[in-house]
Amino acid sequence: MESKEQAQWYVIHTYSGYEAMVETNLHNMVENNNLQDYIFEIKIPVEDEVVEKNGKRKVVQRKKFPSYVFIKMIYTNHIWFMVTNTRGVTGFVGPAGRPLPLRDDEVKRMGLEVIEFEDLDIKAGDSVRVISGALENFDGVIESISAERQKVKVVISMFGRDTPVELDFSQVEKL
Repeated sequence: MESKEQAQWYVIHTYSGYEAMVETNLHNMVENNNLQDYIFEIKIPVEDEVVEKNGKRKVVQRKKFPSYVFIKMIYTNHIWFMVTNTRGVTGFVGPAGRPLPLRDDEVKRMGLEVIEFEDLDIKAGDSVRVISGALENFDGVIESISAERQKVKVVISMFGRDTPVELDFSQVEKL
């Protein structure tokens, strides 16, 4: 029996538009073959985007990484075979089709894992650096923290003015 601590995030390449089908097929494959001890999470990262059409604003979900599905698993040759032979999967991202695990900083930057507030170790008044998004590499000071929404309000100085912005826990790191 393997432990979840040994599991790492990997990237699967899929046909364009087949991400949801691949996610469903992988969940079914895990269930049918009792692979819950090897495959723990399957995600398609999405972000909300406001789109204006015919004068009306609408919030739509867009895939952050089209044609890719992320999977947290323990790598074995058997698991590799099962995943790569799933309908809609073209292969793993890595050299020669063999999976290359994501580094911890990549997982954090992509927002694949939810960061608990206790793990964040920040409080109002702390200086932080934005590590992803449009304001990447900007420094700021935390004004408030919303643990239930996984958000922080950071005051960033841009063009000589203090601007408050709301960011995810995964987008900031303590200085």
